[in-house]
Amino acid sequence: MLVLRERKSYRKVKNSNMGQMEAPAQRISVRARSLWRVYGILTSVVFAIFTIGIGVLTYFFSWPLWPIVVIFVLLILEAIINIGVIPSIRWKRWRYEVRDQEIELQYGLFIVKRTLVPMIRVQHVDTEHGPLLRKYKLATISISTAATTHKVPALDEQEAEELRRSISSLARVAEEDV
Repeated sequence: MLVLRERKSYRKVKNSNMGQMEAPAQRISVRARSLWRVYGILTSVVFAIFTIGIGVLTYFFSWPLWPIVVIFVLLILEAIINIGVIPSIRWKRWRYEVRDQEIELQYGLFIVKRTLVPMIRVQHVDTEHGPLLRKYKLATISISTAATTHKVPALDEQEAEELRRSISSLARVAEEDV
């Protein structure tokens, strides 16, 4: 069980059933924060266009002014949260670690999830490069199992390629052991 300290770092807690657990050691690229801020800006621009549309309709149809004021305040709050707050929290929480027998992922904003993917369940590993990811020299790794796909976002391109090869070879070894 993990316990969050006041200064927001994790410490080990001894539990008779669980033993000691530590957060995964590897972090995603620092440039992920900039990428996620760009995503926040794009989301805010879409919301701003919606707000402008409501403002134009308010003007032409002589609707009351209070809904546009409320929407404008929500737009500002949304921009502050999506551009300033969420990228930093998301980057601090995202961790991963690849071991011989498993891949451990930790992610989440307010509810931190930890996932263990056994190597024996890995079917294939892909890298993804979208236009914004390429601009920031980042890539996302997709780890596919029979049940679902797990992603490790915003890794440096070279690190993503090395990780893809490493997981692929470890998954082959795990299959041969069966």
